[in-house]
Amino acid sequence: MAAMKSSQPIPTPEQAEAYRREGYLRFGQLFNEEELGELSRTIDYLIETLPKGKRPEHLDVPHFDHPCLMKFLTHPAVLDAVEALIGPDITLWSSHFISKPGGDGLPVSWHTDADYWKGRLQPIEVVTVWLAVDRSNRENGCMRVIPGTHHERKERRYRDLPEGSNVFGTTLEENEIDEAKVVDIELEAGECSFHDAWLIHGSLPNHSPRRRCGYTMRYMPSSVVFAPLGPRDTHKVFLVRGKDLSGGKTIYTEIPKPV
Repeated sequence: MAAMKSSQPIPTPEQAEAYRREGYLRFGQLFNEEELGELSRTIDYLIETLPKGKRPEHLDVPHFDHPCLMKFLTHPAVLDAVEALIGPDITLWSSHFISKPGGDGLPVSWHTDADYWKGRLQPIEVVTVWLAVDRSNRENGCMRVIPGTHHERKERRYRDLPEGSNVFGTTLEENEIDEAKVVDIELEAGECSFHDAWLIHGSLPNHSPRRRCGYTMRYMPSSVVFAPLGPRDTHKVFLVRGKDLSGGKTIYTEIPKPV
């Protein structure tokens, strides 16, 4: 697949090294004002048309039903930035809007993304682009990370949470968390950060009057094999740049054409 390049800045070698060392990286704008406005209108529409009882924190894999989002997920500025971190052969693994409404936005418990993907990815090597659709700060529940924890690729211990109290139903046990090392990832609207699948992260509830919406765009080297868990696992992955390095073991879905 030929790669169209962007004129936007990409992570420098020093930033890429910091990402590998710390497990996360704050970055700048990926989209221009017009593109960000289009993305924001899309999430507004998705929230307005939510089924009764479904919360806006749970808009997982929206690009499956709304292929217009592929414009953003395959944007040259995004893929150039990802390429600087994982190389030129890139699979789109997933995406997720986590939109916390003002006043009662749910927290995201401490977790690692890798713990949710075990058995499906071999190995688990995923970078998440966390795009701030809205301004995201501590007041409205920005993402928080514990730097360096991605180096510990191990089974972690979780405990259950009361139903409906959190975006997820479990959280890491307290002895897995070093609060003294927590870093708040505050971003202006349109800015992004990157984080490793094994990094411990989460976020506080949103009790402010402002919405906090982030779009997580998840990518992995095409050498990673996606193995569905069975016939009910209908997840789709897309080869968005470069060539397939899985030896044909990953089955890709064709990228939908723009409408």
